[in-house]
Amino acid sequence: MDTPPVADPAARDAGRRRGPREMLRAGVASVLPGEPVLRTGHVLAVSSLVNAGLGFFFWTFATHWYDERTVGLSYSALSAALLLTGIGQLNLNDFLVRFVPTAGRRSRRMVLTCYAASISFSVVVALLFLALVPVVAPRLGFLLSPVAAVSFVVAVAGYAVFVLQDGALTAVRMPGWVVGENLIFAFVKILLLALGAALALSSGILLSWAGALVVSLLVANSVLMGRGIPRHERETRTAPPPPRMLKYATADWFGSLFRTAGYTVVPLIVLNNCGAEQSAFYSVAWNIAYVPYLIARNMGTSLLAESVRGPERLVAHSLRVLRHSGLLLGAVTVVLIAAAPEILSIFGASYAAQGTTLLRLLALSALPNLLLSVAIDVARARRHLNWAVGLQVAMCVLVLGLTHVLLPHFGVAGAGLAWLATQCVIALFLIASRSRWLVPVTEGSS
Repeated sequence: MDTPPVADPAARDAGRRRGPREMLRAGVASVLPGEPVLRTGHVLAVSSLVNAGLGFFFWTFATHWYDERTVGLSYSALSAALLLTGIGQLNLNDFLVRFVPTAGRRSRRMVLTCYAASISFSVVVALLFLALVPVVAPRLGFLLSPVAAVSFVVAVAGYAVFVLQDGALTAVRMPGWVVGENLIFAFVKILLLALGAALALSSGILLSWAGALVVSLLVANSVLMGRGIPRHERETRTAPPPPRMLKYATADWFGSLFRTAGYTVVPLIVLNNCGAEQSAFYSVAWNIAYVPYLIARNMGTSLLAESVRGPERLVAHSLRVLRHSGLLLGAVTVVLIAAAPEILSIFGASYAAQGTTLLRLLALSALPNLLLSVAIDVARARRHLNWAVGLQVAMCVLVLGLTHVLLPHFGVAGAGLAWLATQCVIALFLIASRSRWLVPVTEGSS
């Protein structure tokens, strides 16, 4: 008779010692892809989905607790804050993703230097914008009150660091904490939104963003500086500083300004041409449709981080990201197109009536945007910044120009047409010219 196998006592004891945290990590690891470029991208995409899902509740509450005019003005103010953040943070998040993986013992100094530069510049551009509000955005005059002005400056500077810490956490392979910080930000934001509504504060939406940013920054950076960077510095070999880092950062920042402008200036164009209510309809539709944009951006960030560690696999990683993300984004797009009226009706009947066509057009534009996002990060990995800058300039010029042309003819849906046409034109160009940008990293460009 065969003797039944006896379990290894050491393995049994190790299993008993595994706490809930270790079991949760093991469960998550078993679900995520084994390939680092896809695993990190998936975690970052989950972060975006969590943030978008809770952001959905945030704007649902906002549309029920505040009138349409307040929602439209507040969203336009936040769009302006995000535009200024894109300027003020100097695109140093992508700089950190690109250079921290090989920085070794220089990692902490690099991160803190980027933080200091970003905060300083963000405060300056925020104050300059407030001084110019009567000229460039008179409808945002409510920002000139003391409480709103302070909240606006804090939101601009705080969000700049919020973006940078995402890059730092990704670079030291702690993408799970990107999910954590977004959870903290979203929950605190909703709580403060409710408090602002209870106190009948007209700037309650802006105050909720500023306060939530402060809380999430304190928690996430305590983890990054206390655990992530020390471990990264111990485990990573310190490579010599790459040449022309300042030139790279300057060119990358210049290109990112146009990408950020494309995302954040369109709501201001809608506000100035169509009024606060139409701006509210656009803001809600864009927030929903931006989810697949974020998924593409996150997969590109993972591609950039892993290409630094293995430049010879850049093309293989790029094709894998395109295939994998294309299927994912296709499914998300189908859901958004089919359920657009039902999703928007949660915000109110007027949002469904005015925003359904817009949401469907924006959702469709996310599919060709995947190719643009990957092409930009491939160019960053190869340090071909002229190519990356040119793509972002083209996107900005096309979408802003088409929005101006189409809004008078199609109303707020014209902005959706502008996004779809812009992304399709650029995607066709990238497919036709793939032999120029989808090539391996050479020794001189790595």
